Amino acid sequence: MRTVLAHEWLAPTGGSENVFEQLMEIYPDSRNICLWNDAPQRFPRNIEETWVARTPLRRSKALSLPFLSRAWKSVDLASTDRVIVSSHAFGHHLAARAADAGLGAYSYVHTPARYVWAPEFDDRGQSRLARAGRRHFMKTDRRATSSRVNYVANSEFVRDRIRAAWEQDAGVIYPPVEIDLIQGRPAWRDEVVDAAEIERLDGLPLEFVLGASRLVEYKRLDTAITVGEELGLPVVIVGSGPDEDRLRELAAQSSVPVTFFGYASTPALYALYQAAALFVFMAIEDFGIMPVEAMALGTPVLVRHEGGARESIERVGGGVVIEGTSAAQLREGGRSAIDIPMDRAIDAVSQFSRTEFSRRVRAWAGEAS
Repeated sequence: MRTVLAHEWLAPTGGSENVFEQLMEIYPDSRNICLWNDAPQRFPRNIEETWVARTPLRRSKALSLPFLSRAWKSVDLASTDRVIVSSHAFGHHLAARAADAGLGAYSYVHTPARYVWAPEFDDRGQSRLARAGRRHFMKTDRRATSSRVNYVANSEFVRDRIRAAWEQDAGVIYPPVEIDLIQGRPAWRDEVVDAAEIERLDGLPLEFVLGASRLVEYKRLDTAITVGEELGLPVVIVGSGPDEDRLRELAAQSSVPVTFFGYASTPALYALYQAAALFVFMAIEDFGIMPVEAMALGTPVLVRHEGGARESIERVGGGVVIEGTSAAQLREGGRSAIDIPMDRAIDAVSQFSRTEFSRRVRAWAGEAS
């Protein structure tokens, strides 16, 4: 079939980019389109850009919002049999266009645009422009859905958001995680090549609680410090960002040592997972790849009930889900998680592998596995 693959803007890193990258591997002969490509090193070939890429709008996602639906309307679908869209903003509008034209139409939804439908989880939704235009965007976005599009969400959490926002149902295909790669090295510490990272790894305590993310407030890295205090274990915080000063103030008052590791390369991050006694992940995410990575390496995880991260914990059995973030809940949850035997979880994470993702995508698109 003549297949068009579409994505929003392409960035050097990101979970949605991982999905699009694997879709391109599944359909190597596809025609590939994005709004604009800010990752030419990662996506160097066969990527068409929409007209927005030739304007200053590409430098501001917020200012580009009113024009994105129009950009998808401009995509030529002649000589196309099937459209598969990776959507976290308005890319799914292209799938509805394809369905209206009688083409096969599929939309992998990372989330309905958070700055429209869930602004509490996205700073862009707090801007004056987004607040002023929210009702218009909601109306336009809901109108650009179609019951003839085959939607899938990246988690049950996002599936519920799709129902609430668009009044459409969706299946669920969890995003791909590099399980084979992650489990392919017995000791990731030996794969780290940066001398500064090696020195920082060698200086860590033998047992510690790990928190890792971009250091922004909604990621709730402060809860990792609380867990460490409640369990009497040192804490290691990985990442950088605007919340670092606040976290350092909390660390200075903590009853346990808190180490700020800073940026970690992929091998160093995997080495940190392997060394940690517990990985704490309290952010409300649409899915949450990091907890799956930690469980794949035998590290138990503590997550909160709200959000998509709990789904992998419940399916794999490699952690504990807690309702709230009080000190008592973090203490009891952390203790229970550390006591979990991880052998079953290490095997069960294969359901989130790239191979399983490919199999499910082909089945979703009506192909034999």
